[in-house]
Amino acid sequence: MRPTAQRIVKETLPTLALGAAGAGLFWLIGFPAYMLTGPAAAVSVATMLGLKTLIPLPLRDVVFVVIGVSIGGTVTPEVIETALTWPISLAILAVTLVVLIFSLRAILMRGFGYDMMTATLAATPGHLSYVLGLSTSMGVDVARVALVQTTRVLLLTLCVPLLISFWGMTGTAYVIDHGAISLFAAAVVFTAALALGLIFKRISIPAPLLLGAMAASAIGHGANLTPGNLPIWLNSLAFMVMGCLIGTRFRGLNRKGLLGALAAGAVGTLVSCAVAAIGAVIAARLIGLPPSVLLLAFAPGGVEIMAALAVSTGLEPALVAAHHVVRLLILSVAVPLLIVRIKA
Repeated sequence: MRPTAQRIVKETLPTLALGAAGAGLFWLIGFPAYMLTGPAAAVSVATMLGLKTLIPLPLRDVVFVVIGVSIGGTVTPEVIETALTWPISLAILAVTLVVLIFSLRAILMRGFGYDMMTATLAATPGHLSYVLGLSTSMGVDVARVALVQTTRVLLLTLCVPLLISFWGMTGTAYVIDHGAISLFAAAVVFTAALALGLIFKRISIPAPLLLGAMAASAIGHGANLTPGNLPIWLNSLAFMVMGCLIGTRFRGLNRKGLLGALAAGAVGTLVSCAVAAIGAVIAARLIGLPPSVLLLAFAPGGVEIMAALAVSTGLEPALVAAHHVVRLLILSVAVPLLIVRIKA
């Protein structure tokens, strides 16, 4: 075995073991998105303590494709049908996204000293794994982006159910479970994902494998050509490796930098919630739905977490999922364009 291969194995295996331990610990304490946040926390601490951690590039690329396919799988025919029913609400959502990104980016740059690229990605109210996938591909300060985004997801996961309970809202709606994806459909979608990712890479689109997989999967699932969900174990492994990858980026981050990033995350969450709440109240009055439903739909949390909250409360989960999927689709186009403009 060549020295380089020995080093890769020597540093990768302990990194993955730490990630698995972190996921198990966060599962025991009930932490949200534990398969992502647990490994990120465990490997981050180990990295800052001096342990040599590593996720090889080929493994990273495989994870990007799996996560991209998983995200794209949320674009189901039911979600598309629901989205078309609420054009006013979706238009207001789009406006709140623009206001949120530019206002929070300005706060992070002027108040916390972030560079424009890092501030843009930290301010993006998108799917956690999507934003972090972009960050790792762009070579920005991933540690800061990860802390800001993770703080936002954690606080939203804790606070949104409390607000819904305060409003006293309950529902009885449900979403359709399409079951597991077939082997043939999985082979088709992964082949298309890889092909589109390589095309995106050739034309210099940011995070090409992630975005290519998202696009291929969204088309296949939206047209009902490749229905069904990826196996839970595959999604879980992908998120665990992504969490480990985040943790390897914490080299050189001192205590002061850690506290500063956490403070930026808290401020960012407050700003995000304020902008989202205003948009939700306006949309609720215009279309005649309870504010709690639109709060779930507008809250800048992860697609899975907000949709899970909607399912558990019965508060129009199809509408909530539709808004979050549309938000992700808007960001999938807008954020790469912003990145290209910043790099120009």
